Amino acid sequence: MAIDFSFPPEIEQVRLRVRDFICEVVRPREQEIEQRPNDRGFLIRKILEMRQAAREWGLWLPHMPKEYGGMGLGHVAMAAVQAEAAKSAFGPYALNAQAPDEGNMHTLLHWGTEKQKEKYLRPLCEGVVRSCFAMTEPEVAGSDPTLIQTRAVLDGDEWVINGHKWFISGARGASFAILIARTEENPPIPQAANSAFIVDLPAEGWTIVRDIETMAGSHNHCEIRIENLRVPRENLLGQRGQGHLLGQSRLGPARLANCMRWIGQAEMALDMMVDRALKRYAHGSYLAEKQGIQWMIADSAMELYQCKLMVLHAAYKIDRGEDFRSEVSMAKHFVANALNRIIDRAIQVHGALGYSLDTPLARMAQHARWARFADGADEVHQWRIAQRTIEAYKRDGTTKAATGGLPL
Repeated sequence: MAIDFSFPPEIEQVRLRVRDFICEVVRPREQEIEQRPNDRGFLIRKILEMRQAAREWGLWLPHMPKEYGGMGLGHVAMAAVQAEAAKSAFGPYALNAQAPDEGNMHTLLHWGTEKQKEKYLRPLCEGVVRSCFAMTEPEVAGSDPTLIQTRAVLDGDEWVINGHKWFISGARGASFAILIARTEENPPIPQAANSAFIVDLPAEGWTIVRDIETMAGSHNHCEIRIENLRVPRENLLGQRGQGHLLGQSRLGPARLANCMRWIGQAEMALDMMVDRALKRYAHGSYLAEKQGIQWMIADSAMELYQCKLMVLHAAYKIDRGEDFRSEVSMAKHFVANALNRIIDRAIQVHGALGYSLDTPLARMAQHARWARFADGADEVHQWRIAQRTIEAYKRDGTTKAATGGLPL
């Protein structure tokens, strides 16, 4: 049979090694960090310790080619790695496979010139710098990049850029940004208006206004004013008018990488739910023996099963070079919502304990809420999924191609 729902032995070994690494290296340091929440120097030292350990364990940079010091894993293998790594908040950072750097690495690898790769990609892969991706703006809908108002005008050998960005993750402390700005006034199609630029940071004309406070606190999601920022002509990433194409090429796999991490969080919540149900006694029996709790566990198990299948199939299509847009949209929408539901049920089973900060569930719920609009709001993905389903039926007389193109 061509269909095999197992990882090759070498990938299964990597998955189990990541699991052990998280348990033996990352979680103990995570607990130390939690005891000193305001000591940034201590935080950095502990992350550096984890990263050194990741190199020693042979788990450094799993998603990048070996010529850049990585493990050269494909997207299916990365699903195994990220789902295990994400069971700790610091897991992806320890492996140097965290957003937004992971997506920026892929972008530079596929779109950068050799000079750009040496100057920006290699230090990023070595873990000596951080980066950010600056696209979203407060004045226009973030889900429609054709509306971007930040403008870049060529002035001799430099681009002069003016605009306003926000929710730029990782901006504070980044050594460079990949910035999307409008360069074409009358493009043949709206998607050909934007271009991408590499901006060395800090820079005159790039001002961080604030770290935007969210319901989960401050996490380096910055608002940025761009005023007469000058960028060398050679820092254009890709060609003029390819900013939208580059952004979508980056966001597709990045959306799926987030789903991989969310699976790790959802599985952790389900494990905690079952563990609590087996240990909590009330009204004559353990919670695990009560039908209402069993339904919560069953619904969560079924949803997590769906999440895993959708992510693995989408990753499989990416690895095969097939069109993966519909599958990634469906996975992104479903996994984001399942994550919120599973964590919420886990909190319910824990009662007041789950609502407190004595377990990680409350913080997980705060962070999970952004999943339903980050990298495209639920409604935008639903709209595009519906469009592709209708297009498939018009073209083929069946919706089969819009439901994964699976052999059944």
